[in-house]
Amino acid sequence: MLRHCLAVLAFVLAFGPAQAQEPQPRNPEIEAVIGGQLEAFEAQDIDRAFSYASPTIKGMFGSPEVFGLMVRRGYPMVWMPGEVTYLELAEIGGALWQRVEIIDQAGQRHYLGYRMVPGESGWKIGGVQILDAPDIAV
Repeated sequence: MLRHCLAVLAFVLAFGPAQAQEPQPRNPEIEAVIGGQLEAFEAQDIDRAFSYASPTIKGMFGSPEVFGLMVRRGYPMVWMPGEVTYLELAEIGGALWQRVEIIDQAGQRHYLGYRMVPGESGWKIGGVQILDAPDIAV
């Protein structure tokens, strides 16, 4: 649990203006993993959604049911996403973070950061952080 909290804190600090980010080219495999999990949540297929989680996340929650409950309560925009746009992919502190914009079913815009972890069978989701909306110059 402490490791997860530290990873989230590192991400929050990393996406701030004081930390250097190494931009990466788009990665269709990473986008497919995130998209697959979002589709599984929308279909309420918790077992399939849980399959996209890293071993660390699986260990934290222990079962697809507990994981699904956390997502329903803490990440409703992920549970029933509307429009999904993949933004920048960046290496921060040696980890890859995919930024995603989700417009939920009510039309509200959300920004999330997905920490991606390489695994034996491809990319896994190692954590998700809700981000502040980007500043937009007018």
